[in-house]
Amino acid sequence: MFKLSTKGRYAVRAMYEIAKAHPKGLTLDAIAENQKISRVYLAQILNRLRQARLIKSSRGPGGGYVLRKSPDEISLYEILEPLEGPVCVASCVDPTEGCDEIEECVAYPVWKKIAQYIECLLKEIKLGDLLRAQGEQNKAKLLESVNLKCF
Repeated sequence: MFKLSTKGRYAVRAMYEIAKAHPKGLTLDAIAENQKISRVYLAQILNRLRQARLIKSSRGPGGGYVLRKSPDEISLYEILEPLEGPVCVASCVDPTEGCDEIEECVAYPVWKKIAQYIECLLKEIKLGDLLRAQGEQNKAKLLESVNLKCF
């Protein structure tokens, strides 16, 4: 079954924490404490997000991590893809693996459509949507507000 890794889930939580402080920055220690993530593990994740040019980091007093764009411009897909790779519900859908039996496989179109749907959904949900979804009532409404333009 399709399952995000801990690294991917923690990346979204860390970016959410940084987005809450936007446009100001947040230190590694503050993010780790607020989200209950190991500081060492979080540093690895934030380094990947920095390499993906989603965040900037600065050292020294007053240093920390800031978003490079507004929370409304950063999708969950942009956060997850550098850590998880492309959406892949079956190896035949993975562009790096593929399958020799695609033409004959009756299930391939189903796996491909599921992967496309998940990718579309992740591209449509922005960090700003997560910020607006704070609170139990708003969390339930989060997906109601998503307009899947790719379907």
